[in-house]
Amino acid sequence: MDEETRYEAVRSRDARFDGEFFFAVETTGIYCRPSCPAVTPKRKNVRYYTTAAAAQGSGFRACRRCRPDAVPGSAEWNVRADVVGRAMRMIGDGVVDREGVSGLAVRLGYSSRQVQRQLTAELGAGPVALARAQRAHTARVLLQTTGLPITEIAFAAGFASVRQFNDTIRAVYALTPTALRAAAPRGGGAGQATPAAGVPLRLAYRGAYQAGAVFDLLADEAVAGIEEVSGAPGGRTYRRTLRLPYGTGIVAVEESDHGAGGWLDARLHLTDLRDLTTAVQRLRRFFDLDADPYAVDERLGADPRLAPLVAARPGLRSPGAADPDEFAVRALVGRGGASLLVERYGKALDAPCGTLTHVFPEPGTLAGEPGPLGELATALADGRVRLDAGADREDAEAGLAALEGGVDAGVVALIRMRALGDPDVGLPGVGAAEGWRPWRSYGVRHVLAAG
Repeated sequence: MDEETRYEAVRSRDARFDGEFFFAVETTGIYCRPSCPAVTPKRKNVRYYTTAAAAQGSGFRACRRCRPDAVPGSAEWNVRADVVGRAMRMIGDGVVDREGVSGLAVRLGYSSRQVQRQLTAELGAGPVALARAQRAHTARVLLQTTGLPITEIAFAAGFASVRQFNDTIRAVYALTPTALRAAAPRGGGAGQATPAAGVPLRLAYRGAYQAGAVFDLLADEAVAGIEEVSGAPGGRTYRRTLRLPYGTGIVAVEESDHGAGGWLDARLHLTDLRDLTTAVQRLRRFFDLDADPYAVDERLGADPRLAPLVAARPGLRSPGAADPDEFAVRALVGRGGASLLVERYGKALDAPCGTLTHVFPEPGTLAGEPGPLGELATALADGRVRLDAGADREDAEAGLAALEGGVDAGVVALIRMRALGDPDVGLPGVGAAEGWRPWRSYGVRHVLAAG
């Protein structure tokens, strides 16, 4: 978008562009989301940024009214398969916090200097600044929704020291951590939740969201012991266990309808709060919350075959996977086979919660299985096939196709669509048209949802 288009989005407070770009006002020193309800600034005083980190790096602090750090992520990072897109997905998954910039660079296959240069040139911020902005958002969530001591929050959010935490919060929000906690919206439960009660979350999305279709799919796929869907349609709750870098977790997501540009209510129970950022980003990919439904519906709605389906289900999403390796195994063995694997090899939770008793077995545990399952599990365990947030989609597909014994083309396509979050995949038998590009995954989902 050019500056004229961006300013028009700001002037009209267009929520469609929340998360796609940010604007800052030189006279106030504040940056906002496009839909901020404050008085529209003069055009000459406005500057535009691709990321919140870039705005923060230029000395602007987050608006307390529109909370620009809480917007849906840009759909661009889910679509793009280049180095910048892969890097953004991995930073969101917490790779920089856990492994540093050098770890990110190794995963991308570039030097740290090259990664820094490419991200800074395109986004106005390097990996450290992008990770810092994410840590600040995680800290705000914990400060305003839990009663955890501030020192614990600093390390749970990924900061290396309490001093670094305090300096960042002051720079980003122009408040001390204590004042930021006190500024939580009334009735928001700030400081009331405890670790035992879980961390309450609002997972924001843009545009329409067909929660019913997503929960229908989750109910059809649910594997006993690690997942459950309860309640009547329209008010269901999806619960599942999670394997995370520092521990395990249980998440509950509500089939809530908060309208266009709303959110899904969720609650996370974590054995280690350092996993909060990673868990949130994986849930966002799982429920496809960063998608741009306006662009998808516009393209697919122009196809005569899909037009009535799009009109019937505007904003239909293409869900991803909570755990890519787990999904790959499940796609290969089916729901029944996955249930047997949980019974035989699943890791029991230290504290079972209702019907949730296990986490899905790791690939290394399944490597001794005969046939294609053992081949796939071994390849996932030794890294020959990578399905993590920053995996190269073409390399992953080639690795799956090269496995001894072969993996069915339909299974490979499903893994690419769901585990790798590729928005442009056609499934055999569905007949995805070239005119659906780059949103063939969404077109397939429309066809399947319509029966």
